[in-house]
Amino acid sequence: MTPRRYARALAAALVVATVEILAAALLAACSGAATTTLCRSQTQSVSGGAYTIMNNEWHSGAPQCVTTDGNANFTVANSSIANTTHGAPGGYPFIYKGCHWGACTHDSGLPIRVSSIRTGTVITSWDTTQPRGANVYNVAYDIWFNQTPTASGQPNGAELMIWLNHNGPVHPAGSLVAGNVSIGGHSYHVWARQWRWNTITYTMTTGTTSVSSLDLRALVSDAVNRGYIQNSWYLIGVEAGFELWRGGTGLATNSFSVDVAGAAQGASTGPFQDQAGNGRSSGTSSGDRG
Repeated sequence: MTPRRYARALAAALVVATVEILAAALLAACSGAATTTLCRSQTQSVSGGAYTIMNNEWHSGAPQCVTTDGNANFTVANSSIANTTHGAPGGYPFIYKGCHWGACTHDSGLPIRVSSIRTGTVITSWDTTQPRGANVYNVAYDIWFNQTPTASGQPNGAELMIWLNHNGPVHPAGSLVAGNVSIGGHSYHVWARQWRWNTITYTMTTGTTSVSSLDLRALVSDAVNRGYIQNSWYLIGVEAGFELWRGGTGLATNSFSVDVAGAAQGASTGPFQDQAGNGRSSGTSSGDRG
């Protein structure tokens, strides 16, 4: 090869190598989003402010942290929580849309008056990873209702929980008031507790790792009919996470979404039927979560 041809070949090879390096760097930048670690009760706004993730360690001093890449997902990176299974969990790392103790996500469509919740108004999907072993936890939505559109602290209406699954000897607060109830295409056991605020919990009779396009209308309607939620109250926040009694490292929310249709606040297309007192019971408190 002549010196001129060698120089041209070398230049071409350098160009190709440079392009490949730049392409690899660009691919890494696009796929390797920065990871944020949250400990104690630190929070992080994700998905452009549509959701907030909170580590929320509220009843334990043991190390507990989660990680997120800035999208609507998080992983319990470590948890040394070791609470008794007869009491409150040590933490509830979660993701939410709406308001939590006065901290609100952007353009959530919440609050919305209970009487305005129709079929298709509030739809949610959630996919999780659930390690077994000695871990003790639940996989639970925590949906909050307040008697007015806003709350700066503990909501004063009701807490509606949906347990997708649990691992270990734990059950919801309060007492079992109904079993094997079909609601919105799923089968649930229903638990209830009345204290400073009402807690009604729907535990899926067959545990699952995910739900897709779950319409909250049917569950809210059932809770209203049982007398635990009032039509004049407001749904202010939809949370999803893991109550941890022991361990929990490796639990993950792989994806999460809440879609709220544009129902006019305060408008009613016909209130849910009220049957005050149906299935009421009381139980001991599991404590406040701030």
